[in-house]
Amino acid sequence: MRICVFTNHFYPEDFKVNDIAFELAKNGHDVTVLTAIPDYPKGRFYDGYSLFKRRRETVNGVNVIRLPIIPRGNGGAIRLVLNYVSYFFCLYVFTFFHSFRRKYDRVFVHLTSPFFIGVCAKKLSKRQKIPLLFWVLDLWPESLVSAGGIKHPLIIKSQNQMVRKVYERCSKILMSSKGFAKSICEKGNFQNKLIYFPNWAEHVKSECPKGFDIEKISPFDVGNNFILLFAGNLGEAQNIDALLKAAEILKEDKHIKFVFVGDGRRKDISEKYVKENGLSETVYFLGRYPLSTMPVFMRKADVLMFSLKDELCFNLTVPAKVQFYMSKGKPILAMINGEGAELVKEAECGFSVPAGDYKSFAQTVKNMSVITKTELQVLGDNGKEFYNRNFTKEQRIKQLEDLLKAE
Repeated sequence: MRICVFTNHFYPEDFKVNDIAFELAKNGHDVTVLTAIPDYPKGRFYDGYSLFKRRRETVNGVNVIRLPIIPRGNGGAIRLVLNYVSYFFCLYVFTFFHSFRRKYDRVFVHLTSPFFIGVCAKKLSKRQKIPLLFWVLDLWPESLVSAGGIKHPLIIKSQNQMVRKVYERCSKILMSSKGFAKSICEKGNFQNKLIYFPNWAEHVKSECPKGFDIEKISPFDVGNNFILLFAGNLGEAQNIDALLKAAEILKEDKHIKFVFVGDGRRKDISEKYVKENGLSETVYFLGRYPLSTMPVFMRKADVLMFSLKDELCFNLTVPAKVQFYMSKGKPILAMINGEGAELVKEAECGFSVPAGDYKSFAQTVKNMSVITKTELQVLGDNGKEFYNRNFTKEQRIKQLEDLLKAE
């Protein structure tokens, strides 16, 4: 099949749509990806990419067309709006002309916020009279309210209307979380279109850069530390503040170490909090490391931790981090509500406390720090077994191919 993929982000940015496009191409399909010049999460164009460089390329058999955007910069409100609007405008104009030049059999949308790419995908689907499959990873306009703080009723009403019209055009609506069903069906009678299509974990080859030695990185240089590792984006949604408050409660327990590997909008603010509150002996922000080093960091950790704010759209979400952590066979400690918490409980792979409840989180950390390594390993093994039964990439790619062929 000739498949057109719409996505806000694509390789070398790290999103699940990379796996989808590459696997479909490997299986013999003709895949074209319409996306933006890569700038996430740093807020500036990746090296080798610009308004004039590598706007069209072939990556692992996938035809990639990159459209101009205004980079998101430091993620401030004005720059984000300019980033979203510039991409939507360029994609809308490009899709109009592209729909006459290139014929497709299917349209697939990988939806992270914002929702506007759905409008362009709908236009292509309608013009060419072909099926549209829509993978929802962020609820809209709920994300606009939770992350953007925009609550004006006229804006929300117009966004709901836009979403409903796109969903009406969809052949299938794929959900990364079962909790999305209620929100989607509130916008229209879409129950018969809904398909549960959860995330999976990246397959990461452990090929560390030359000279990388985790034993020389604090706090991994001491053998008796109890290490909680957070790996990934350090943004507003992740509620890093609550994790730091838990660390503050435990700062006299010097062997308990909170380690953050990654980058994002809250990193600098969080590092300042560490200095101002005397946490430099127990909290470490190590910055970004290559994905290939993550298995090494995770093997050295005792517990993998994460959190999300107490917002409706986050409570309905199962973050991809859950599946990634499960696949590594390590116990999980989460500070979240809703679907993600239920999944941790169902898999018996760790513990969760309510979103924002840093006091309970701190107490749970203390409890986990005194149980045996064997008991911790049982939790990790439970998670890996649950992942292998339910969330592998191979299962999802087969499911998607079956859905594409069935339309």
